[in-house]
Amino acid sequence: MTLHHHATDETLMRYAAGTLAAGPAIVVEAHLAHCSACRARVGDYEALGGAVLEETEPTQLSPTALADVLSLIDGESSEPTAPPAPLEPVQIGRVRLPDSLRGCDIGRWRWIGPGMHMSRIGVPHDPDANVILIKVGPGRALPDHGHVGTEFTYLVSGSFTDKFGQFKVGDLAEMDEDIEHQPIVDEGQECICLAAMEGKMRFNSFLGRMLQPIFGI
Repeated sequence: MTLHHHATDETLMRYAAGTLAAGPAIVVEAHLAHCSACRARVGDYEALGGAVLEETEPTQLSPTALADVLSLIDGESSEPTAPPAPLEPVQIGRVRLPDSLRGCDIGRWRWIGPGMHMSRIGVPHDPDANVILIKVGPGRALPDHGHVGTEFTYLVSGSFTDKFGQFKVGDLAEMDEDIEHQPIVDEGQECICLAAMEGKMRFNSFLGRMLQPIFGI
């Protein structure tokens, strides 16, 4: 799979350090599953973080630390365990979703406009995360909008085009608050995207501003 749109270095550094918020991390993880180049960069940043830790002054352990660890090991069952069962794919309807959504609450599709539907994603470890799936029909244009904070969008299926080029399955669109755009879904197939927003979308159209309070995007 040849990808043309990737996460920024700053985002990959935050992901490697574990400081990227839960919602954006889910979207970036979906992209990493298909992007060897970004995975390699995350590995580099993790190695850099490990080198920094090696140069950090060690912290004194408690006198009972070793005994506590050995006690935990002794308490573990020595009974052989069966291999884990294969994990069921994450789906909405018949659409396969990224494994990074495993454990999340996938909401039903809700109509938000002509040819457009949205599913809200519940993130158990971060209830305030603003994560959605959006499905748009072929040839349809999303409302012209900007962002409050950064929006991270992963292409699950189909493709769309905006002023930054064409985005296909596996690509990651990272748009900050200085960017305004209007994605248009390419002809021939509906487009499904997984998106996480650090803030809210900033709609430029009357219809978008009317729908925003209803759907919380």
